[in-house]
Amino acid sequence: MGSTRYIASIGELTRMDNSLCFRKGNQNVYIPIENTKEIYCLNEVSINTKLLDFLSRNHIIVHFFNYYEGYSGTFYPKEQYSSGKLLIKQVEAFERCRLIIAKAIVKGIGDNIYEVLYHYYKHDKKEVKKTIDWIKSDFYRLLERANSIKFVLAVEGDLWQRFYSEFKYILPEEFAFNKRVKRPPDNPINAMISFGNTLLYTKTISAIYQTHLDQRISFLHEPSEGRFSLSLDLCEVFKPIIVFRSIFNLVNNRKIQVEKHFEKKVNYCILNEAGRNIFIQEFEERIESVFLHPKLKRKVSYRTAIKLDCYKLIKFFMEGKEFIPFSVKEGM
Repeated sequence: MGSTRYIASIGELTRMDNSLCFRKGNQNVYIPIENTKEIYCLNEVSINTKLLDFLSRNHIIVHFFNYYEGYSGTFYPKEQYSSGKLLIKQVEAFERCRLIIAKAIVKGIGDNIYEVLYHYYKHDKKEVKKTIDWIKSDFYRLLERANSIKFVLAVEGDLWQRFYSEFKYILPEEFAFNKRVKRPPDNPINAMISFGNTLLYTKTISAIYQTHLDQRISFLHEPSEGRFSLSLDLCEVFKPIIVFRSIFNLVNNRKIQVEKHFEKKVNYCILNEAGRNIFIQEFEERIESVFLHPKLKRKVSYRTAIKLDCYKLIKFFMEGKEFIPFSVKEGM
């Protein structure tokens, strides 16, 4: 799947000469180092310091997931790019312009949710018009009036809740969805949302790593220890068009089915191995799908669009150019 490698089995990942070797039982699977940018460990994988040194020298990021398909952490090689000047500008922007950037991100989420819902409205799901009309009127007005991060987050929360409330018109009855539950997810839709959001978050970590931005200084989310909060910011606008479009396509085309692709216990629900593989394939195809960028005059992927949003933020810090996150309608 392009530059991403997924490891779904229990085993050991080691260095083998100038390549990687994954050992599961008595079988060796060789992973070429060329073109590998990130590795996802979705099961118990043993590693050693010799491997980590090799990965670091080749600028390969490794994301680790736990049993519940939740994000455990990332092996992040030493900074490939760093800029003291940009760091100072990023901190200054947090102090002076945090509200402006946070509003831009939430507006971007609203713009892209609008486009997703409008697609279904055009295809005879007229019930979603209520939320479409709310976005066109009240949402933008409330966001414009917001004078604090707390207010912006409240508007964002209302936006997502209204979006979730439309799922009953978009998805079949067996994929009933009452409310968002994260840790752990309690039904098939929550399971896919959690897994998809985490995949997108880690893709954004990888994109930011290729720039001079500091992962720790965020604007919509509170900067905090133990997580890359800027990645949380920048992945938000892509959730409607990558994560949720993936889910809607998988469910409505019966590629993912309740009775076949989930493991359900008393208080949680996760994708089983077959379901996870189907989801990953859909997610990768969507994030690598291309569109014509109107300014660059060439085709770019959604993965590249995430990186371009990083550069937009850098231009805001360094040149004061307005930060406008990716819009699926504008294609940029």
